[in-house]
Amino acid sequence: MELKELVEQFAHHVSAQGDCIRDGDSKKGNKHARKYGAALDALLAQGDAGREALTVLLKHPRADVRGMAASFLLRHRTEESKAVLEAIAAEGGLAAIGAILNLQRWAEGTWSLDPG
Repeated sequence: MELKELVEQFAHHVSAQGDCIRDGDSKKGNKHARKYGAALDALLAQGDAGREALTVLLKHPRADVRGMAASFLLRHRTEESKAVLEAIAAEGGLAAIGAILNLQRWAEGTWSLDPG
């Protein structure tokens, strides 16, 4: 599968999971989480090329997609990812929770989403 297609799958399933969370459908949301996790695993298996492909999502219109991409790219694109997460945290809302937690983990040195 091409990197672009994997990035599109990641974004689609992160968005779909966010919608499910808002609708209170955790079972369906968990299915989307597994699917974006699989897309992410395939991207990360490509090394820095896969990580670089994911960077296009740092400008995605949905905060949940931007935040999820930034969270996984903190080691690879630290300053850009931190800026995205800080902006989402300041906006508030559901995506802000994950942004705040990932920024805290990064600052504490306990972040481990993509240890390299």
